This record gives sequence, C-alpha cells and structure tokens, in this order.
Amino acid sequence: MLRFGKRLFQREVCAVTFVMVGALLLVTLFCYSDDFSTSDHKLQIDVKNYDCHMLSSVRESPKIDPSPICERNISVEQIQNFSSLPTNIKDLLYYRHCRHFPMLLDVPNKCGGANASSDVFLLLVIKSSAVNYDRREVLRKTWAKERLSSGVWIRRIFISGTMGTRYEKKRLNQLLKLEQSKYNDIIQWDFKDTFYNLTLKQMLFLEWMERNCPRAHFLFNGDDDVFANTDNMVMYLQNFERKGGRKHLFAGHLIYNVGPIRSPQSKYYVPEQLYESKLYPAYCGGGGFLLSGYTASVIYTNSHSIPILPIDDVYMGMCLARAGFKPEHHLGVRTAGLHVPGRNIDELDPCFFKEMLLVHRMLSGEMYTLWHRIHDPNLRCAPLNSRL
Repeated sequence: MLRFGKRLFQREVCAVTFVMVGALLLVTLFCYSDDFSTSDHKLQIDVKNYDCHMLSSVRESPKIDPSPICERNISVEQIQNFSSLPTNIKDLLYYRHCRHFPMLLDVPNKCGGANASSDVFLLLVIKSSAVNYDRREVLRKTWAKERLSSGVWIRRIFISGTMGTRYEKKRLNQLLKLEQSKYNDIIQWDFKDTFYNLTLKQMLFLEWMERNCPRAHFLFNGDDDVFANTDNMVMYLQNFERKGGRKHLFAGHLIYNVGPIRSPQSKYYVPEQLYESKLYPAYCGGGGFLLSGYTASVIYTNSHSIPILPIDDVYMGMCLARAGFKPEHHLGVRTAGLHVPGRNIDELDPCFFKEMLLVHRMLSGEMYTLWHRIHDPNLRCAPLNSRL
C-alpha cells in the first residue's frame, strides 16, 4: 500500500512538471516569435550576399523588410551579340528585371504620413552618393533647407545606394547613418550606386512616394551639385497651381530629336540590345527638373511596363510618352550651365543667378557663397535681358 501511494505521488509530480514545462515553452515561443521571423529575413539577405550585420546596424525603421531575392536572368545570354557587350551592359541585362531592394535607411514620416502629405508643397528629391557628404551639408544650409517659403512647406530627401566593398562600404554606410540620426533626410537602398543604376534609384523613390508621400503637390528632382533657387521654384509652382486647369507638369531643360549614343567608349552608351529605336522621346535633362505629384504617380504607374534604361532622364521621358504626356522647356533651368557674356564679368555674379530656377553644376563652396549673395537685401541688379 505504501509502495502504491509512492508511485501515485511520483506520477502526479511528473504530470505537473510536464504541464509547467509545456506552458513555459508556449510562452517562450509567443514572446520570441518576432525574433524568429527576423532571423528568416536575415537568411534571405545572406542568400543575396548582403552583409546582415551591416543591415541590422543601419536599418532605422522596424517596418523595413528585406526584398525578394534578385537572381541573375541567364536567358539574356541568348540576345544577339550578347558576348560582345561591355561588362556593365551585361550586368544591367542580367539584373534589369530587379526592381526591389532592401532599404537600409528610411524616412517614412518625412511628409507627415500618407494622409497628411498634402501639407508638403515642394519635396526636394536629391540624388546623392554616399561619398558626397560635403555637398549634402552645404545643401542643408542653403537651397535645400527645410522651411516655409511664401507660406508653404519645402521638405528635403536625399536618395542613395551603397558604394565600395567590405570596409569602405561599411564606413560609408556608417556616415549616412550618422547623418540620418542628425537630419532624418536620407533614403538608402542596398544596391550599387552607379551611373547605370540611376533609373533604378528613381523608380525606387517613386515607389516610396506612392506609399509615404502621395499627396505632395510638387517635386524637384535633381543632382546634389546643382544650384537651385528654391524660393523662385515655389513662386513659379504657386503661379502654376493658381492657373488651375491641368494636373500634369514636367518642366526643365527640354531635349528632343536626339538618339542613343552607340559608341562603347561613351558614358552614355546604349546599344541596340537595350534600345532599338534611333530616337529618344523628348525629355528634360537629369540635372534637375520640376514635376507635379500627379505626374510623378503617372510616371511610376507606366514604368511597370517599360524595361529599365540606364539613362534616367531619358527613361522619365519614355514613361511620359507612354502616358501621352509631354515635358516642357523652362528658360530658368540651365542644366548645361549658365554662360556669362564677356571675359571681364564675374561668372558667379549673383545677378545672373537671382532670377534662375536651377544651374548645373557648381562646387560646394561656390554654392554656399552664391546662396548668401543672392539673398543679400542690398543686392541691386539690372533687368535680366540687359545682362544676358
């Protein structure tokens, strides 16, 4: 009898222990399920040869998820004369279909959220590589400063990819992370930031805009080495909006009746395997242009059915043409530079720039000085026509 009671007691202890261990296991799984999910995401990035430790240290928003694996499309090797193409063109063809890459830095609330983004009148979208720290610093203090201008808000975003390999890439990513912690104005994706990936960068931004800033009135899209008179831009855009009647706007330095350059030695080389036609549609020079939020959305929608072309400004023109829209010329946009008449005249005389919208290109020190000179309340200039 005593032996039977002892066995019964042992069974009860085992049962209670089993229940407690099971409950503890369930609690553990529940509490750490998010971590397991994160591990799965990191495994995806490992497969894509991304640096997991770098990504986890740079990623700012918990909502950012790695993108699907981008695999090489070897079927392009069947394209005529593929083997004779330069390596950069081959790489472009191999990965031309890839349109989604992991985000390393994000500013999802830059426009106050999707519903409140109508408060942003002019969104400055500035293409900037990680190494161009000095340019970004000058722009933040001059024409790209976030502020109220003529009663409306100007906001700023730098868009960037990654540069270098191993330690250099890690250092440059850390630089952008430090800037982000101070200014909160950078979107960065984990793709190689090269000239041939400028179109990819533009489309990734437009995707971001659809999600986070769909109601912004207008955008300036340009390089980080341009001088932009953003106060003049605001006045021009306010006048455009007051006229009403149309939503579409895409204005800059208009280029038309030109075709792809077929010389492999050119930076702008586009072989027939990428673009067969002898003429590009009309487009505005990529140094900088203005467009409405409506037109930005139209471009993004039409981009889904147009293969990537490495020349980003031409690609914008292709998307506009697909939608039945046209870009227009603005005399105040000088992406080929501003040619000052005469040898005895200061080529950076503020009076030549005061009435411009944009001039490409300029050194950071020149830009900083010029910005302050054109805003000098004591500056006196003759009418523009008498100077040009």
